[in-house]
Amino acid sequence: MNIHGATALVTGANRGIGRHLAAQLVERGAKVYATARRPESIDLGGVEVLALDISDPDSVAAAARLAGDVNLLVNNAGIGGGALLGDLQAVRAALDVNFWGTLSMARAFAPVLAANGGGAIVNLASSASWFVFPGSSAYAVSKAAVWSMSKALRQELAGQGTLVTSVHLGAADTDMMKGYDVPKMDPADVARITLDGVEADAFEVVVDEFTEMVKASLSKDPREFDKQFHQFLNA
Repeated sequence: MNIHGATALVTGANRGIGRHLAAQLVERGAKVYATARRPESIDLGGVEVLALDISDPDSVAAAARLAGDVNLLVNNAGIGGGALLGDLQAVRAALDVNFWGTLSMARAFAPVLAANGGGAIVNLASSASWFVFPGSSAYAVSKAAVWSMSKALRQELAGQGTLVTSVHLGAADTDMMKGYDVPKMDPADVARITLDGVEADAFEVVVDEFTEMVKASLSKDPREFDKQFHQFLNA
C-alpha cells in the first residue's frame, strides 16, 4: 500500500509506538486521525485529533462516522495483563481492549475501507502471540487472539481488497514495559519497520531478532524454546 496520499487512523496515538506511528505517517504524506481516550493528551502537529475508546462500542461507531475517508486503520491501542489465575478483572480487561476492542474497530471500519478502495488494517500484536512471558499470560492470550484474528480478517476481507497485517515485536521502550529489565527497542524504529511492512504489503511484520527466534520455535519442541528463553533472560 502506498502511504503517501493515504488517510490513516491510529488508535492509542498519544504515546509510545502509536505516537511514533502517527508522526511517521504524517512524514510519509498521509492524512492522519490521531486518537486516544483522552484526546487532550495528543501533542502532535499535522494530525486531526479524535476522542476514541476502543472498548466502548458507541465511541467506535462515532469514530467510524467522523473518519469516513480512512483507508488505513492502525490498531495500536492495547493494555497489559497479569496472570490468568490472578485478578480475573485484569484478565477480562486485557481481552476486552486487546481482542474485542481491536475486533470492534475492524468491524466498524471494514465498510469504510471498502468504500474507499479496500486499503489496509494493521494490528499491533506481539512476540507474546507465540510465547508467554512470566506474569503476563493474560496479555499473551489476548495477543495470540489478535494474531489469529488478523489471519481470519485477511481471508474475510480479501474480497474487498483490504490487506490485513499483524505486527510482532518483543520489548519496546514504552510505558507498558517500565519495570521489565530486558533489552528494549526504540519505539520509533518499531513504527518505521511497521510502516515499511505496510508499504511492502506484508501479511506479518516481525520487527526484531528475538521475535524471529520466537516464531521459528513454533515448529520445534517447546522445551527447546524454554531453554533459549531462560538463557536470554539471564544473559
